[in-house]
Amino acid sequence: MSNQLKWLFLSFSIFLLPISIYAFQVDSVANSKELPSEEKINEPNKSNYLPNSLEDYNEAYYQLTRLNNPLGLAPNKFNLQTPQATLEHFVINCRNKNFKDAAYALNFNLFPNNLTEEEAINIAQKLYFVMDQRVAINWDGISDRPDGQVDISTTTNQAVAGAPRRSVVFGEAAIENRDIIFRLQRVKYKDYGAFWLISANTVENTEDLYQVYGPTFLDRYMPTWSQAKIGTVPLWKPVLTFILLIFSYMLGKVAILLIRRIALSFNKPLIMALSKKLGVPAALATGVLFFYISLNELISYSGVYSSTIYALLLAIVIASGTWFFMRILDFAMRYVAEHKIGDLTSENSHESRQLFTYLSVARRILTFTVVIIGTSIILSQFRSMEKLGISMLASAGLATIILGIAAQSTLGNIIAGIQIALTKPARIGDTVIIEGRWGYVEDIRFTYMIVRTWDLRRLVVPLKTIISDTFENLSITSPHSLNEIELYVDYRIDVEKLRMKFKELLENSEEWDKEHPPILQVTEMTEKSLKVRAICSASTAVMAWDLHCKLREQMVAYIKELEKGIYLTRSRVEVKEPHFNSKNIKKPNE
Repeated sequence: MSNQLKWLFLSFSIFLLPISIYAFQVDSVANSKELPSEEKINEPNKSNYLPNSLEDYNEAYYQLTRLNNPLGLAPNKFNLQTPQATLEHFVINCRNKNFKDAAYALNFNLFPNNLTEEEAINIAQKLYFVMDQRVAINWDGISDRPDGQVDISTTTNQAVAGAPRRSVVFGEAAIENRDIIFRLQRVKYKDYGAFWLISANTVENTEDLYQVYGPTFLDRYMPTWSQAKIGTVPLWKPVLTFILLIFSYMLGKVAILLIRRIALSFNKPLIMALSKKLGVPAALATGVLFFYISLNELISYSGVYSSTIYALLLAIVIASGTWFFMRILDFAMRYVAEHKIGDLTSENSHESRQLFTYLSVARRILTFTVVIIGTSIILSQFRSMEKLGISMLASAGLATIILGIAAQSTLGNIIAGIQIALTKPARIGDTVIIEGRWGYVEDIRFTYMIVRTWDLRRLVVPLKTIISDTFENLSITSPHSLNEIELYVDYRIDVEKLRMKFKELLENSEEWDKEHPPILQVTEMTEKSLKVRAICSASTAVMAWDLHCKLREQMVAYIKELEKGIYLTRSRVEVKEPHFNSKNIKKPNE
């Protein structure tokens, strides 16, 4: 039992370590006793808005005609001179539970004139809770200059001055497909100096944001003893997260068993095979979806960790759904290919090869489309990726040119694959000769074609080559094939005898399809021999190759045995009597 406790404690420690690291970097949330109420403070019947709170346009600040802050102007001891100083003032005072001082950093001009000090404090508390939960503040990107500019240095280390800014964005969140932008604005009231406040529009959306991102049920009602913290995160949150993770894993296992049990009840091989394909992606989608919903509804993490983990979980849900759909698509295509399409190597397999090629190309195009759509949805969950996408659209002309140049070969091959599916110069199962290599089209993929040669090697041919270069397709119209046999024989041979022997051998061959009659012709004459060509046919290219090899062997054996091989090719040399013969030379004493 002690060993089990040790392992359990070790598992908890490993799981809590990253959460603790993140927790030290993000803001903490208030406990259940200190959370503000969710009641709306706006009372439309009592509202008394002035006609306009802004005067003439000024590029350096917003001129206010009123300052609807029940607390009045901020004391001089508060530093609201720069965007960073104002935001730091608000966050630090909220962390210290001093929400009254924090409220001085808010612009309440869009609220009724009768807004009370207690209501202003309540708004500040709610806004901080929302910011702490969902806004990842990039402090390095927020200016610490009164004009709102970010210092830019050149190679000479001289600061570059720009136009003053009167509005700075420091975060964003979404409510029902509506983006809420968090802004700081530089304002000027009467003759007082300009200062920075969190904008009136941001403050006005506080209540709506709080309804979506406010504290969960457990945040409000967990007992005090469970609020013991690891860093700045209450202990009950990582513990409950670990429990939900285990429960989600078990739920995924149950989903697999349930799918298999339902498949067994039908007692059909098709449904059984489908259940094996869909079990794992369905279990993953079920478990992750449950974990995402339960974590979002029961536990509220804060800061960067919150926005990252929820977006990541949603991305996994979408990815598992995409995987699930791809498995269904792949299974349907393979089932049709295996059960509805005939033998690709049979004599009358023209339509089968054509249909299988259509299915192969269509499966890859649909898979590619599903992956692109799923990836787009996943990337849309990360707001930084959305900004990247907007930036790319803004420079679409240049991006299109660069992409076209970089991916010219890949895109060309993909388009060539679509052309092959439509024009059918080659299909899966066809017999082809490419670059002098003889083989079968084994598969057609996104950008290349695989050809299996006679020696079981694989040629990987880019699809653009199939469209642009010349190659031989021996079965584009029919698998029926002709082969020729070339023989070199002596001039004295009786060609008619040779022709009759070839006819006899061909008619006795089982491979002959009788589509073409036996033909033997003298096609060439050299100084040494005659060149004879014989034609044989068979139902497929493979059978035609085997038949022509067998007939050539038999014909050579016949010529060799015919009159002891005198008709084999030979070189002739004429020998004449020499002018001087040693026998005719007389000796000296004769």
